[in-house]
Amino acid sequence: MSTIQRTILFTAVGTALALFTFGCSEQSDAPTPPKPAERAPAPPPDEAPAPPPAPPAPAKAPDTPPTESAAIEPDAEAGKADYQLYCASCHGKTGAGDGPLGQVLNPKPARHNDGAYMNPLTDDYLFKVIKFGGASVGKSPMMAPLGLSDQQIYNVIAFMRSLAEPPYQP
Repeated sequence: MSTIQRTILFTAVGTALALFTFGCSEQSDAPTPPKPAERAPAPPPDEAPAPPPAPPAPAKAPDTPPTESAAIEPDAEAGKADYQLYCASCHGKTGAGDGPLGQVLNPKPARHNDGAYMNPLTDDYLFKVIKFGGASVGKSPMMAPLGLSDQQIYNVIAFMRSLAEPPYQP
């Protein structure tokens, strides 16, 4: 047994012994539980407390992006900055799916420069992936929601569209 293993073992045994010794002591500062005669009587069956409320249902991602999206004018140059900051670590600077973190992921990140794959995807679909994460559309949960504003998301989509070969044709 190594020195580290012995140290961990002795520490664990000592801690357990201390907890047992002091936890079972009669001189505890904790208040003693009331004697059966001192306990409040149980409420009659017709006055039983209500069960706790059910936890709220998890939020479901909406099927479509916000309706004000038509009023947002995307800016691909601004999207490039956010793409480099939030996306390139996995998808690569040119969208080839070759970012440093993407090398160790399984499944591999989408290749945003692959026009055959990306061009048929709608902006609404891409918005949902970026806003709510990959799991919201049945993709990898490793693609987490990024917390970007709607404007930033549309900017990133515009930049992603500029990476595609063959080029994206709206």
